[in-house]
Amino acid sequence: MIYILFKEIKMPRFFCINKENDRFYLDKEDSKHIIKSLRMKEGDNITICDKNGYDYECELIIDSENVQGKIISKKENDTEPNVKITLYQALPKSDKFETIVQKTVELGIYEIVPIMTNRCISRPDKKSMKKKIERYNKIAFEAAKQSGRGIIPRVRDMITFKEAIKEIKDFDMKILFYENGGENLKDFKYENLNDIAFIVGSEGGFDALEAKYAKENEVTLMGLGKRILRCETAPIAALSALMLLTDNM
Repeated sequence: MIYILFKEIKMPRFFCINKENDRFYLDKEDSKHIIKSLRMKEGDNITICDKNGYDYECELIIDSENVQGKIISKKENDTEPNVKITLYQALPKSDKFETIVQKTVELGIYEIVPIMTNRCISRPDKKSMKKKIERYNKIAFEAAKQSGRGIIPRVRDMITFKEAIKEIKDFDMKILFYENGGENLKDFKYENLNDIAFIVGSEGGFDALEAKYAKENEVTLMGLGKRILRCETAPIAALSALMLLTDNM
C-alpha cells in the first residue's frame, strides 16, 4: 500500500507597511522578487505582514514592474511569543553577532541590544558600529521574514554594561548568564510575565565586578549547565530554554 502525503504549501510572505484602503503597495525590491525570481502572475496569492502582528492574504495586481496586493482576508499572526524577551549581548568578535541575530530572531526574540563590557575584544568606533547595526537589522529582517514572524525585531545602538543594567530595572525578570554559575533556570516560576531581559557575555564572559554590580541591582545570576558554551551558542541556548519555560515552543 502506498501512502501519499500532501504537505500544505505556504504562500510567499512579505513585510509591507505601505497600505491604502484595501491595497498594499510593495517596494521595488519585493516587486522584482515576485515577478523575476518567484515568477508569480497577476491573480496569484501572497501573505503580507504589516509588521504589527497581522497577516493579510492578498491577491497580486501587477502593473509593469510594480506589484500591489489586494486584501482578501486579515488575521492575527499566531507566531509571536506571549512574553517579550530582550537580549543584551556583549559584542563578540567577527561575524558571531550576525549568527546570534539570525538565530534569536528565528526563535522569537523581541529586541536585541549590543553592549560593551570590560572583556569585549571587539571595540569598533561609532562609524564602524553604525554600519554594523544597519547590517544586523537587515539580517533581522530576513530572519523574521523566513521564520514567519509577526514583527521585525530591532537591533538597537550599542550601550554600556552599566547602561544596560539601569535600563532593565523595570523588567519582570532580569537575568545575567554567568560562566561561574548561579541559579538554575528551571527553579523559577514563569507565569504572568510580560517581559524578560537576559544578558550574555562575549568571548571572555563577565568579570567579577560586573557580576557583583548586576547582583547589587537585582539581576539574577544564572548558569547554563556544566559545559562551556561559545559566546554565539549561549544566547541561542538561553533563549530556547526561556521560550520552553514560558510555554512558547
